[in-house]
Amino acid sequence: MGSGSIRRAGGALFRGVLSASRAKAGTFTDVPTTFRASTAPTDPTASTASAASAAPGSAGRAARNGFPLRTAAALAASGLLASPLLAGTAHADPKAPAPPAKMSQIGGDRLGTPGVQVAPKPGAPKLPGPDTLTARSWIVSDAESGKVLAAKNPHWRLAPASTLKMLFADTVLPKFPKNQKHTVRPADLAGMGVGSSLVGIKENLSYSVHDLWLGVFLRSGNDAVHTLSAMNGGTKATVTQMQQHARELNAHDTHVVTPDGYDAPGQVSSAYDLSLFARSGLQNPDFREYCSTATAQFPGEKGKDGKRATFGIQNTNRLLSGDYDMKPYPGIAGVKNGSTTNAGSTFTGFAQRGDRKLLVTVMNPEKKEHNEAYREAAQLFDWGFAAAGKVEPVGRLVGPRSEDDGMGAVEAKGKGKGSHESTQAALNGTGSADGAWTALGITSGVLAVLAVVAFAVHRRRPLGELLRSRGPRK
Repeated sequence: MGSGSIRRAGGALFRGVLSASRAKAGTFTDVPTTFRASTAPTDPTASTASAASAAPGSAGRAARNGFPLRTAAALAASGLLASPLLAGTAHADPKAPAPPAKMSQIGGDRLGTPGVQVAPKPGAPKLPGPDTLTARSWIVSDAESGKVLAAKNPHWRLAPASTLKMLFADTVLPKFPKNQKHTVRPADLAGMGVGSSLVGIKENLSYSVHDLWLGVFLRSGNDAVHTLSAMNGGTKATVTQMQQHARELNAHDTHVVTPDGYDAPGQVSSAYDLSLFARSGLQNPDFREYCSTATAQFPGEKGKDGKRATFGIQNTNRLLSGDYDMKPYPGIAGVKNGSTTNAGSTFTGFAQRGDRKLLVTVMNPEKKEHNEAYREAAQLFDWGFAAAGKVEPVGRLVGPRSEDDGMGAVEAKGKGKGSHESTQAALNGTGSADGAWTALGITSGVLAVLAVVAFAVHRRRPLGELLRSRGPRK
């Protein structure tokens, strides 16, 4: 697809079957985690930013504090460096900022109202309380219909961290075939922030586009993002395209400054917009493959015999790959996590249980426990699956401008006297066939740290009919 093409997000459907292949055995302790000081920028704000993913950033800090790099990477991969066992537990900030009194009303009036929004019917499960759900902003939505089941400050504009890579992928991924090769130049890796999470790309070596996207999704590698941005005409051009695509998706809370989500003045998004990016990206089978892959082998350096070595990489999404204190979430299939100084922890996930498919986004939990964003996301998934048919929607995820009639895309100031009626009309139309997904049969199983996720898709045919026609899934 050309650079000027916009893929359908609301009406497009999953097609084909994806299966995350089992990776060859490899060592995760060999994953490079920091880049040389000679490539570090002179940005005076960069020293305050942490890595875009917990494990690489933790290893970088540990290396600076005296751990050998390989030892630091090994500890980070196991999650120990981020653990309260070594680092202690930070508590909620009593001076945490309050959400704006008025926020965007795109997707429904209630989504612009501060605080938790939920409309339970009789018999609906109770949402976890504020002591459990401490995130500044979160949203639970039905991935097919776009109906928002519950939300808290979903349009609060906050630093997104590496969850912004979903927008990067949805913008750039269609432009290059996965088997295309690129030899990395020194200029490709320039401009990365200090402490950036890296997959371990080396100058003057060749990588396939497939390799680079695995680096983006599994290791949140800013070196992979910058390499793909260089292939795409440079960082500035890529940022411009990302901003344009955000506008096409009606993601008006988002302002893009860096393609990798690294902390930068003015760079913001929202739980609502991040859910739009995930929903759009998941229409692309390559996006689904990368975001649901738990482990893979990544090209290393050439040996004396001229052959390229490989090393193992593991997805830093702990609901997918698990951790020493967390099992993979049943039915999880991506999509992206992040962590920086300004953003705290951020996460957008997609999971399926039966024929129910949910998107959950969590931004910046006040409770700074290990893996807290994942724990709160899991709580919201559990609630969302239990609440099926037992709550009224409080809003919806709108479609892109090219497809949506605009009724749901009402800014905070509205469109005059008819803004409320327009929003309600949009909510009444969320169940249309053109806007629904019909993804079928997502499963997730884990052997050691490998999650095997399968997608099967068809259009407008009942689930039972599809399963009978295809036979048993393996």
